[in-house]
Amino acid sequence: MAFEITDKFIEQLSDVIKSNDDKAITLLFEEVHYADIAEVLDEVNFEEAIYIIKLLDSEKTSEILMELDEDIREKILQNLSTKEIAEEVEEMDSDDAADIIGELSKERQERVISALEDDELVADIKELLSYEEETAGALMAKELVKVYETWTVAGCMRRIRGQAKDVTRVHSIYVVDKEDKLIGRLSLKDLIIAKSEQKISEIYIDKVDSVNINEDNEEVAKIMAKYDLEAIPVVDNNNVLLGRITIDDIVDLLKEEAEKDYQMAAGLTQDVDSDDSIFQLTRARLPWLFLGLLGGIGAFLVMEGFHGVFSKYVALFFFTPLIAAMAGNVGVQSSAIIVQGLANDDVKGSINSRLFKEMLLAALNGVILALFLFLFVWAYQGKIDLALAISVSLVVVIIVAGLIGTFVPLFLNKRGIDPAIATGPFITTSNDIFGILIYFLIAKLILGI
Repeated sequence: MAFEITDKFIEQLSDVIKSNDDKAITLLFEEVHYADIAEVLDEVNFEEAIYIIKLLDSEKTSEILMELDEDIREKILQNLSTKEIAEEVEEMDSDDAADIIGELSKERQERVISALEDDELVADIKELLSYEEETAGALMAKELVKVYETWTVAGCMRRIRGQAKDVTRVHSIYVVDKEDKLIGRLSLKDLIIAKSEQKISEIYIDKVDSVNINEDNEEVAKIMAKYDLEAIPVVDNNNVLLGRITIDDIVDLLKEEAEKDYQMAAGLTQDVDSDDSIFQLTRARLPWLFLGLLGGIGAFLVMEGFHGVFSKYVALFFFTPLIAAMAGNVGVQSSAIIVQGLANDDVKGSINSRLFKEMLLAALNGVILALFLFLFVWAYQGKIDLALAISVSLVVVIIVAGLIGTFVPLFLNKRGIDPAIATGPFITTSNDIFGILIYFLIAKLILGI
């Protein structure tokens, strides 16, 4: 049965913490998964969370820390001593350990690293911290199982047992030459059925996917998704095996990227949570809201320039929100599809072909909608020229909005800028202004004003 956090459970936990009943707290969490405990820590107050972290053994709390929200984890780490953090880090895989230490100040990093007793872990952490952020080198873990092509099957089995105790999950066994260069992988089945005296060079598979330490994180995710890999080895420029990236790291990466893209599409300039301060939330939202304000001023200036059109055809004014809304909606739809396609590496071909396809799609949708709008305006206003002006404007506005929504994210992606910035307020605001301008220009032309 799945663990469920109830008000009764939280109340019971608070009571035993107040009574300092450490044994009862330990028993309460004895059979609870570390991910569920992390959720519990999100529900209790900060003092209670610190109490629980300090009480439970490091083997469990090291996993809990990695499941916590970054802001909460940062606060907890600030309240742990150097020795306590070192104890947590020593229970982690090298990539998680590097992530935790990387969140500390430079001074605390040095103190925690000095407190670590495992020299190999210290070396691994320092190496991982030296790589550029958002690269395979910074994402990988050093723990893996590797064998040399010159080993016999019997010798290989003995050495694998020694390596595997430090690896949480053995996804693959990698084969290297005497210079530690990756040359292949080893099937566990082939290893089991092979004769004891056989050499690894006789049974290994020489086809193995790998990534360079400088490869971008998102490219690594695309490769693993494309080939359905649970883990992928990481090599340097000389093809020397340095570490591996596992699927759980990729899932976390994709989650973070999705959250970032969603916030950018919603018009947030930085990573924020609902529990952040009013100042932080304002700082994240205000720039895009200011852009919207400028867009509104631009729309006002456009409309003011067509004051003469309004005075003769007042009905045009009342259809302005419809034109602006359609322009914004079509633009966001087009950009969202392109951004999603770029994220999934599904966008192929030239920009011109994409624009042509979007133009045809927008034209088809625009004509269908415009026919309905034409009949409505004609029936409601009784003026065929007015109905024609509004409906033709709608078709052109939808086509232009679709082209802008398609071109902008493709252009940004070509320039190495996150295309997610194109969705939401940016596209909506630009299409509002262009939509209103096109609307009145076409109306003025058709109506002969």
